[in-house]
Amino acid sequence: MTTRKLAALIAALGTFLGLNGCAARRLQPKTTLVVWGLEFGDETKGLEAEIDAFEKMHPGVAVSVLSMGAGSMNPQKLMTAIVGGTPPDVIRQDRFTIGDWAIRDAFTPLDGFLAHENSGPFAVRPADYYAPCWREATFTNPFTHQSSVYAIPTSTDDRALLFNKTLFRQAGIVDSRGHARPPQTWDELYADAVKLTQFNGNGGYTRIGFIPNYGNAWLYLYSWENDGSFLSPDGRTCTLASPANVGALQYMVKMYDALGGVDRVSAFQSGFQENELDPFLTGQVAMKVDDSGVAESIARYGPDLDFGVAPAPVPAARLALTGRFKHDTDRFVTWSGGYSFAIPRGARHLRLAWQFIQWMCSPQAALVDARAQQAYNRSKQRAFVPGMSANRLATAAVFAKYMPANPRFRAAMEGFLKLLPHARFRPVTFVGQRLWDEQVRAFDNATHHRTTGMTPRAALTRSAAVVQRELDAAWSVRRLPRIHRPVIVAFWVLCGAILLYCIASVWVRVARLRRLARAEAIAGYLFAAPWLVGLVGLTLGPIVVSLALSFCSYDVLHPARWAGLQNYTQLLGQDRYYLLTSLNNVLYIAAIGIPLGIATGLAVAMLLNAKVSGMSFYRTCFYLPSIVPVVASALLWWWLLNGDPNRGLVDAAWQLTLGHWFGLKPPGWFNVPEWAKPGLILQGLWGAGSGMILWLAGLQGIPQHLYEVASLDGANWWRKFVHVTVPMLSPYILFNLVMGTIGALQEFDRVYVLSGGDPSSSVGPVDSLLMPVIYLFKNAFQYFKMGYASAIAWILFVIILVLTLIQLKLAPLWVYYEGEKK
Repeated sequence: MTTRKLAALIAALGTFLGLNGCAARRLQPKTTLVVWGLEFGDETKGLEAEIDAFEKMHPGVAVSVLSMGAGSMNPQKLMTAIVGGTPPDVIRQDRFTIGDWAIRDAFTPLDGFLAHENSGPFAVRPADYYAPCWREATFTNPFTHQSSVYAIPTSTDDRALLFNKTLFRQAGIVDSRGHARPPQTWDELYADAVKLTQFNGNGGYTRIGFIPNYGNAWLYLYSWENDGSFLSPDGRTCTLASPANVGALQYMVKMYDALGGVDRVSAFQSGFQENELDPFLTGQVAMKVDDSGVAESIARYGPDLDFGVAPAPVPAARLALTGRFKHDTDRFVTWSGGYSFAIPRGARHLRLAWQFIQWMCSPQAALVDARAQQAYNRSKQRAFVPGMSANRLATAAVFAKYMPANPRFRAAMEGFLKLLPHARFRPVTFVGQRLWDEQVRAFDNATHHRTTGMTPRAALTRSAAVVQRELDAAWSVRRLPRIHRPVIVAFWVLCGAILLYCIASVWVRVARLRRLARAEAIAGYLFAAPWLVGLVGLTLGPIVVSLALSFCSYDVLHPARWAGLQNYTQLLGQDRYYLLTSLNNVLYIAAIGIPLGIATGLAVAMLLNAKVSGMSFYRTCFYLPSIVPVVASALLWWWLLNGDPNRGLVDAAWQLTLGHWFGLKPPGWFNVPEWAKPGLILQGLWGAGSGMILWLAGLQGIPQHLYEVASLDGANWWRKFVHVTVPMLSPYILFNLVMGTIGALQEFDRVYVLSGGDPSSSVGPVDSLLMPVIYLFKNAFQYFKMGYASAIAWILFVIILVLTLIQLKLAPLWVYYEGEKK
C-alpha cells in the first residue's frame, strides 16, 4: 500500500470516527434546566430571546419553562415540589415573599456563589443593583442573626401618580400657564378627586376622580408617605397600629366617604376591564397611583392618551420640611416591587442554575430582551416602552438605546426612573404574607366602617395583634420539643397494631362461619379489598396523621414539634374572630339557603311530575345546570351578579325595572357585605336541578290512593300537600337537610373561585364570604401552619358530627316512614 493510500485511509477513518462522535453527541440527551414562574406568550418575545441566547451559550442545555402560577402568589405547587424532592432548578419569585421562604430553608443561600463562582462578563455585583431591590432579596434570620442573599433581583418597578391631562384641563385644574397641574399633597389630591368625579342620574358614576386603592398603592404607600412603618427595626414587633399608619388609613377612609362610600365605589370599580377598555384610558378614572409597567400598556392600547406622571402626593407637612431632604425628589415616596430568581432547596443543577440567573439578570440579557421585544412591537405597528431592571447598569443600557421617542412616554419613564433610587419596599420578614393579608383586612374593615363599626385605629389594632401573635409564636415554637424519629416509629407501630387487630378480628369472625357462608364472606372481602386498601392508605391514614398533627406545630419542611392543645386554645381563644366569622357566614347560608334550596327543588319536581307532553325535555333543561362545572358556574354568576349595572346582567335588569320605577339602587351583590351571601345563595339555587331528581323519585313513590282518600275527605290541594306530600317526603327532607348542612360547612370551591384565589385574607367584603374550609386552606397552604389547619379540620369535624347527630336524634319526631306505626 502506498503512502498516499495509507494517508487517505487514515483520513477516511478519522472522518468516520469524527462523524460517529458527532452523531453520538447529538444522540446524547441534553441537560434540562427546569425554570418555574416564567410564561411564554405573544408579549414575551424578549424573554424567549434571552432563553434562546442562554441555550446557544450552553449547547448541551435545554431550558424547560413552566408557569403553573408557581412562585409569586401561588406557593402550593412549589412547596409540594420541594417536599416531594422534585423542585425546579430556578424559580422566579416575588421579592416580598423571600423572607417567608428563607425562614423555612426552602431556598438555597447564594452567598457561596457570589463569593466563589461570580466572575466573567455576567458577574453579579451588589453595587450594580438598586439598593431597595437588593435589600428586599436579602434576609436576616432573626434567630441566628445571619444575613444571606436568597435571590437575585431581576425586574422592578415603582409607583407614581398617573393623571389624564385632558380631564384636568376640562375641570380647570391648571397652573398659571394653563397646563394640567397634578396634586402634590393629600389635601390637593382630595380636592381634585372630588372635583373630577361625575355622577349619573341613576346614582352611579360616569367618572371618578381618584380611588385610593385602585392601581397599585395599598396602605403600604400611604403609610410610608406619612413616615410610617410596619415592623420595628429588629423585626420582632408589629407597628401596624402606629399613629402614622392610623393617620394614613384615616385619609383613605375620608377619601372613600367623600366619593360616596366604599360600597358605591367598589360597585363602580367591579365593572372595570383591562387592555383597550382600561378605565384610565377610557376616561372613567381621572388619576391613579400605579406602577411603571402601566406605561407599556398605555403605549399599546391608548397611544394618543394625553397623560402625565408625577410623584404620588404626600402629606403637606412632609413637603414643608424642606431642610430635611437633600434632593427635591426625596420629599416624595415611591414603592418598589418586582421579581427575583432563586434556587429552591434540592435543585439538581445548582451551578447551571446559578449561570442561568447570572445571565438573566445581566445588562447583556436585558439588551437582548429589549431588542427582540422592540422588533415584535414594530411588526405589530405599535410603540415599545422598555421595562425597568433591578440592575442599574441594565436599566441604563436599555434606556440609553431604547428610550421611547414619544415625548409623553419618555417623560413618563424619566419620572419613574428618577424616583426609583429612593423607593421603599415591603419588610423582609417571615410573616410577610400574614402582614400583607392583615393590612388588607384592616383597610377593608375601616373603609366599611358603616357595616363593621370599626375606626381605622380599631381595625389596625386588631390586625396588628394577629401579626404580633405570629411573631411571638415563631420564638415560642423553637422552645417546643421536637418529635424525634423513635416517637414517629412508635406511633406507626401502634397504628399498625390496631390495624392488625382489626384484620384479626374480621378473620376470627369469618372463621367461625359455616363453610358456605365463610366462602361467600371471603369472596366479598376479596372483591372489597381494593377499596379497603384505598380507604386505609389514602383516607384513614391521612385522617390519623391529621389528628396527630393537630397537637403539633408543623410547617412541612421542618420536623414537627409537640404543641399539645396550643392549636386548639389559640383557635378557640385568640383567633376565635375568624372561626366565629366563618361559622356565622355558614349559619346565614344554612338558615336561608338550605330551606330555599329544598323548596326550589321540590317546587321544580312537582311541576315536572305533571303528565304533559315534552316533559322529558323540560326535565333535561332543569337538570343541565347541575352538571356545569363549579368553576364555570361560579364565573358565570360572577358576571351575572357583577355590582356594576353596565356589566352585571342582573343589576342591569334591576336598574331598568326597580331602579327606574321605584328608584331602588342595585344591590351590588359580591361587592357589598350585606349582599355577598345572598348572591352565593342565589347562585346555589341555580343548581337545584340536581336535587330535583331525588324529589321527583320521592313524588312518584307516593301511593296515589292516599290522594284519592284525601279527595274523598274534601281536602283541597294545599291540605293534600301538607298532610300527604310533606309527610311522605319527610325522609327526603331529612336527607337534604343533613347533606345541605354538611355541604354548607364544607363550602370552598365557589368562594375560592369568586375570590380569584387571591392570597389576600379578606374573602368577600369584610370577610363576608370567609368559610371554615377557606380559613383552613389559607393556614395550611399560604402560611403552612399544618398543625393549626389540622386543628381547624377536627373542630369542623366535631361540629358536623354534633349537628348531624342532633338532626338524626330529632328525626323520629317529624320524619315518617311508610309502614311505620306512630
